Amino acid sequence: MEADAKGVPICLAHVEGRYAALGNVCPHRQGPLGGGWIEGGAVVCPWHAWAFDLNSGKAVAPAKGRVAIYPVKRVEEDLWVEIPQESAV
Repeated sequence: MEADAKGVPICLAHVEGRYAALGNVCPHRQGPLGGGWIEGGAVVCPWHAWAFDLNSGKAVAPAKGRVAIYPVKRVEEDLWVEIPQESAV
């Protein structure tokens, strides 16, 4: 799922009762990670199938790269994503 937090594009994932928030832009060709799917603990970019670990943001081999990981928590019916000041637009 795609979202915006303080002007930062976010990919939100819900896997096995846990939420993850990652940068939404794939470093390969700037594909929207939030439009992808979850496979083996990673979000897969819908454009060229690059995958990024939901816990670390690291690209799954053989790809290289990383996307930002943001702390996320559920507060009642909302998800709160913590965006560092230097990342906010």
